[in-house]
Amino acid sequence: MPLNSVNTNVGAMVALQSLNKTADELTATQKRISTGFRVADAKDDGAAYAVAERVRGEIAATASANEQLGGVKGLLDVTNASLTNVGETLKKLKTIVVKLADATITADQQSQYQAQAKELTNNIKAFIEDASYNGKNILDESVSTLANTVVRNGAGVTYSFNGYSALTNVFNGVSGANAWTASSAAAALTSGGAITAAISNTLTQLNNFGSYSNYIDSQITYNKAKMDAQEGGLGALVDADLAKESAKLQSLQIRQQLGTQALSIANQSPQSLLSLFR
Repeated sequence: MPLNSVNTNVGAMVALQSLNKTADELTATQKRISTGFRVADAKDDGAAYAVAERVRGEIAATASANEQLGGVKGLLDVTNASLTNVGETLKKLKTIVVKLADATITADQQSQYQAQAKELTNNIKAFIEDASYNGKNILDESVSTLANTVVRNGAGVTYSFNGYSALTNVFNGVSGANAWTASSAAAALTSGGAITAAISNTLTQLNNFGSYSNYIDSQITYNKAKMDAQEGGLGALVDADLAKESAKLQSLQIRQQLGTQALSIANQSPQSLLSLFR
């Protein structure tokens, strides 16, 4: 190939190839800066993008599980609040029953104490029936025998806990306190009596539901820590080093300017051939 040709300009071809390569690198750098990602799509790095998408799916699934756990936490908190009020009310009821067990009180005093007992038992029933969260009451005897299951992580693994028939096991035992005589009141206070059993059952369930609530809290905290770790790993995999990319952008812009000048100079070289024909 002739070195002096107006048909083929080797210098211009080389300069153009270099300029196009710089333009491609500049486009990639500008993409990283504008998106913040080193790997924004499969074209950047197919393997890394596939891993990143899988991790993003796991993070989204874990976040969804935490939302469900948050709902269960609300349900258990409401249940614990209900049982706490029931327990406090049972303590008050016990003090009234102690007075009813005194055979020396007058009939008028007995009526007054029985009226107080009736009010307290009504409160106990109300606390149990009102222990509803998002339409669900796990102290309701119609559903409390069923296991309650919630998804605890992004893999779909579940956690189960039992409800409790509080109306049957707590309220029903003391619901007739307003009609108790001295002897029946005394019997209710014995180790196997109605008041003692109701208090014991309530405290046992407070312990159970407290344990359930603690587990849910710890699982939510763990899921958050897991998502933070996954986000960190994901960032290391696909995030762009913006400081590095900024420096590279300036370098490429200078290279682009120099490449443009080099191409302009190369395009001018055939002009020197005109002097041969003068």
